[in-house]
Amino acid sequence: MKKKGTLQNRLHVLRAEHKMSQGDLAKKVGVSRQTISSLEANRYNPSLLLAFELARVLETNMLEIFTYEHEEEMK
Repeated sequence: MKKKGTLQNRLHVLRAEHKMSQGDLAKKVGVSRQTISSLEANRYNPSLLLAFELARVLETNMLEIFTYEHEEEMK
């Protein structure tokens, strides 16, 4: 049995609540707009430093942005 997990996020919701575009948020955390887009689409997992910076800019904690979900996979 192998455990596999995925990282889900509420980044787009929190960004909208702060009335920020992807470009605005990207500029504040020092990444490209494409990185924010990829994060929101769950195509990219952030570094721990980026996750902390996103939480700081969005005035919340990482657990309000990111959720780890695991699923068991039989082999």
